[in-house]
Amino acid sequence: MIKPRVSIVTLGTRDFDTMRNFYLSLGWREASSGENHSMFDTAGGILSLYASDELAKDANVESLTPNSGYSNFSLAINLESKELVDATFEELRALGVTIVKEPEEVFWGGYSGYFADPEGNLWEVAFNPYSRFDARGALDMSESE
Repeated sequence: MIKPRVSIVTLGTRDFDTMRNFYLSLGWREASSGENHSMFDTAGGILSLYASDELAKDANVESLTPNSGYSNFSLAINLESKELVDATFEELRALGVTIVKEPEEVFWGGYSGYFADPEGNLWEVAFNPYSRFDARGALDMSESE
């Protein structure tokens, strides 16, 4: 069974700095950031901001062109191991789900791939070696003790 998790919602941003500053101005805690990404802890999930063109490139889809299937966001299911990512993709394939990008090692040190639902919404299935999970399987972005 595909784990029913929404670990991360990633918004593709056309103006990363403005978007990041907006969420910071709301008082949201930034759990992680870099040159073109920012992650905010939302008490059970993560809101991620990522440069729109980079998000499209990561998912191996055309950036915001008509009928590309890319709607400027993705949802993510984070899992505890590469093996679970691979097993999930085997299940997706067996179910006839559209695989957009096969799982592979990615530049940020993790392992991920993408699939699409029937309306083309992108789902990333990822293993991040730096992630921790709570007892429910939700991402735990709290500071290490």
